[in-house]
Amino acid sequence: MVASDRPVLFGEVLYDCFPDGQAVLGGAPFNVAWHLQGFGLSPLFISRVGDDPLGHRVRDTMHNHGMDASGLQLDSLHPTGKVTITMSGNCHSFEIIPGQAYDYIDRDSLPPLPETALFYHGSLAARNPVSAQTLAFLRARFTDRRLVDINLRDPWWQRKQALEMIDAAWLAKLNDEELQQLVPDADDEATRIQRLIGDAGLQLLLITRGAAGAELLTAGGDSFRVVPDTVTEVVDTVGAGDAMTSVLLLGLLQGWPYPQTLERAQTFASAIVGRRGATVEEPEFYRQFIDAWRLP
Repeated sequence: MVASDRPVLFGEVLYDCFPDGQAVLGGAPFNVAWHLQGFGLSPLFISRVGDDPLGHRVRDTMHNHGMDASGLQLDSLHPTGKVTITMSGNCHSFEIIPGQAYDYIDRDSLPPLPETALFYHGSLAARNPVSAQTLAFLRARFTDRRLVDINLRDPWWQRKQALEMIDAAWLAKLNDEELQQLVPDADDEATRIQRLIGDAGLQLLLITRGAAGAELLTAGGDSFRVVPDTVTEVVDTVGAGDAMTSVLLLGLLQGWPYPQTLERAQTFASAIVGRRGATVEEPEFYRQFIDAWRLP
């Protein structure tokens, strides 16, 4: 993989609505695209927002961040996505609202697409047949380097559909609980991992483990682990996994060794949990990582 490959990302963009009334822009695919832009890449993000104040705010915020908004469709019938977040200490739970604009991403409204790309998509946006059909088209277009981020949010997922998404992907990312949900009939985690990688034909599998860090596994049997610094200040953990994923993609594009990529991904995720929400608008926040990692 070379640094000139442009990432294409598909899925939901929404507002994470916190109990204190604060609304922070988010959605796993959007979070990853946002961070990649912050690191100096130019991702093409494909989603859909409502023709409403929040939707206009999404577009304006993307423009202010320097993002290409050509893949952001406008919907006059469905609202911009929202998720209600409930906090319990530093932990959180979601209430995901149905019938949002990102459920209706239209294939006929797609922007011009590159011939080849590192293609990332989540699983939530595929809950609706309209977005699912568009995703199927993009999956067929970008078959070589497809990264799947599994987010099993009740009641918006089915095991069969999730496994079909993972099938033939280059890399899949999920957390340890989701691994157990997708492969429930194995005796232990090692068997679950082996079965998932083998059955899906994965080259890479990233498993996030919350406070216990993360593990990156290869089809060849290699395993790399990382744990967060115990002194990390946690404001909330929303978007921590997306932060890790963004640096994993960055490392793959830059050709970093896997252990270095995983360490840098954890460092960035630890910085994100020290902020409210999953995205950060200040360019200076990313500058420290650009300088430390000597990004172009």
